[in-house]
Amino acid sequence: MADIKNQLVEKFGNRLRTRVNGILTIDNKILMVKHLMGEGRIFWNVPGGGMEYGQSAIENLKREFREETGLKIEVREFLFVHEHLAPPLHAIELFFVVHNIKGNLIKGLDPELVPHEQLIDEIRFMETNEIKSIKDTDKHAIFRGINSINDIRKWKGNFNFENNCIK
Repeated sequence: MADIKNQLVEKFGNRLRTRVNGILTIDNKILMVKHLMGEGRIFWNVPGGGMEYGQSAIENLKREFREETGLKIEVREFLFVHEHLAPPLHAIELFFVVHNIKGNLIKGLDPELVPHEQLIDEIRFMETNEIKSIKDTDKHAIFRGINSINDIRKWKGNFNFENNCIK
């Protein structure tokens, strides 16, 4: 795999990005995606990605879910905004509760990257105790303080958690 860190900065860095993210829960588990970040780093987050011009946040999130998971979803409740600011990466992230409509869970891909340099390594439903056991630097900041599945419904507003980024 090529130098992922440089590829991430080239494709996503030095500009403000707007991202959408979907929190899908089934049987008290959250759907999580493991990304390979280069230099032996990993990063767990919920499915999501950058918005495309001319598509609504809901359309973008549905597309991202299909690409990464193979699932067709319904976007339900808007939860919060998170600002990720760790130069050269800067993103405004919108988080939504989503519901699975149909499809079989698969490890999808990121069409912005070539096939042999994909970041998605694993996708699976995880209990909160599993998420808690992941090192803080290896998961999205919103999951660093999660204690139960019910915490998701409490997250409302605008957050700037301690940022986690490639350095």
